[in-house]
Amino acid sequence: MATLNLRKHSSIQVDGPDRAAARAMLRASGLQDEDFTKPFVAIANLASDVTPCNMHLDRIAKAAKEGVRSANLVPFGFGTITISDGISMGTEGMKASLVSREVIADSIETVVFGESMDGLLVVAACDKNMPGALMSMARLNVPSIFVYGGAILAGNYNGKDINVQDMFEAIGTYSQGNLSLDELIAMERVACPGEGACSGMFTANTMASAIEALGMCLPGTASIPAVDSRNLEFAKKAGDFLYKLLENDIKPRDIMTKKSFENAITVVLSMGGSTNAVLHLLAIANEANVDLEIDDFDRLSRKTPYLTDLRPGGKYVMPDMDKSGGVPALMNELLKGGLLHGEALTITGKTIAENLEEFKTTPDSKVIYPISAPRSPTGGLVILKGNLAPEGAVLKVSGTKNRTHQGPARVFDSERAAFKAVTKGQIKDGDVVVVRYEGPKGGPGMQEMLALTGAIIGSGLGDSTILLTDGRFSGATRGPMIGHIAPEAMVGGPIALVENGDIINLDVDSRDLSVHLSKEEMSKRRGNWKAPKPNYTHGVLGKYAKLVSSASKGAVTG
Repeated sequence: MATLNLRKHSSIQVDGPDRAAARAMLRASGLQDEDFTKPFVAIANLASDVTPCNMHLDRIAKAAKEGVRSANLVPFGFGTITISDGISMGTEGMKASLVSREVIADSIETVVFGESMDGLLVVAACDKNMPGALMSMARLNVPSIFVYGGAILAGNYNGKDINVQDMFEAIGTYSQGNLSLDELIAMERVACPGEGACSGMFTANTMASAIEALGMCLPGTASIPAVDSRNLEFAKKAGDFLYKLLENDIKPRDIMTKKSFENAITVVLSMGGSTNAVLHLLAIANEANVDLEIDDFDRLSRKTPYLTDLRPGGKYVMPDMDKSGGVPALMNELLKGGLLHGEALTITGKTIAENLEEFKTTPDSKVIYPISAPRSPTGGLVILKGNLAPEGAVLKVSGTKNRTHQGPARVFDSERAAFKAVTKGQIKDGDVVVVRYEGPKGGPGMQEMLALTGAIIGSGLGDSTILLTDGRFSGATRGPMIGHIAPEAMVGGPIALVENGDIINLDVDSRDLSVHLSKEEMSKRRGNWKAPKPNYTHGVLGKYAKLVSSASKGAVTG
């Protein structure tokens, strides 16, 4: 009974004569006498055939299970869901994507709570897997470790690396007659060569990097490609680290503090990461009871240098980052510049600074730049406000050269309507494309718009137009695309009051996003506005629409 003190939850489930029936069922699943004296560890496996991001996770989960068992713990594997954004993009099904983050978090919480698990290990890879996993960890607050499945390798077309971002932009190019159908299909055949999450600094790799900076996964693991056997090695090692977390009673909320969230935000900003990181980190912080606000992203962005040349705002992909030293090489530069909280605790039991001492790689000035010579002196994301977005909006400045714009609004009440207008050549230079009623409640589900943004770039409009929406974007999006406008249209936010021809102004330096309307005119329009009927009133989307909060709060449901 030497490990009894580590069994804070499972002992309730299996100790004593009155738990004989529970033990009988557990024996049927393979447990032996000695297992009832060991801590129980849940292994949430997000393996799925619906996306290449997750198709290989079974073998990583198997390695993790072996590692947990070797560490004198009892592993219990279970599965949960995933949605492939890249496949559902541009369809009604895309509305389920952000919803899936909540379902993943809820499902992991349900199993770990319901089965009285002492610890948690999650193996995941796709965009919403990771924030969902971290939300459940913060909510449950039992010793936990995250294991990333890794990124896909780049494809190759005509001697150049390509990935799914190129495919979405190629659709726009094809729609304008500048790419043949044969060329489009030839690209399609090679863009995604195998297993792993999308390879650029898109949402999956952004969140993997953020989780490493948070201290919730083993150092150096965020950039390892999916096909690399090191993933199996680290998955096995995770068991030993989880045992130490149990032994020392180190829980997620001990690790996920305000300082560690600031570290994660700083890493995301320095890598030109996805706008979705704003939503997800706010949501995770909410579960961890950490006072994180949308304005914290802008405050940190003003002093964080942009240090990587990663797609979609650059040339390289995550496997290139791995060859150049991975996230630790970048974090060492940030630590050198006094931009990280080196004292923040991690799942190794050591601090960020102590972990980084083991990594001696220096920047190659190609994929990772030294802090003394950054690509840009400020970070890749900014938070905009103004009479069009009183609660805030998000722009990835690392993906665009447009820092100012003024032009007439072209208003659409759905993403598909805007997509059709772009592909039919109905959007002109200087226009401001406004897509509304796609927010958390309005969509519902705040669908990503990579089909639309890819079409804008592919149509040659990326330098002459801007896009505003209360929806959100894929991490693969580049160009002057402004999302997460809050309050959203469905609750009567100012974006609901914009009409065709209204002049909209963007000024990144002053962080202004405004429509040229007087307060009197805005008030008049608000008096005449009526909320449309909700798109869904039943099922998971209906429940989500009733519960979800503003994007400025992370679009959480609890």
